Amino acid sequence: MLYPSIDKLEVKVGSKYSLVVASSKRARLLRDGSPSQLSSPKSHKYVGRALEEIYEDLIEIEEEKAE
Repeated sequence: MLYPSIDKLEVKVGSKYSLVVASSKRARLLRDGSPSQLSSPKSHKYVGRALEEIYEDLIEIEEEKAE
């Protein structure tokens, strides 16, 4: 089973598309050397860590407004 589950993450973010965009941006930052905000991550991969940070509300996701 995946942790955190996609269903629980989608509730926090709003849509699967937003979840993919936010987690990929955060994973790139982690890959480039940004420190993880997790005290003890369960995943050793960047995308997994990004999803854990989103699940634990350590990452603030801003929605862009269309004009």
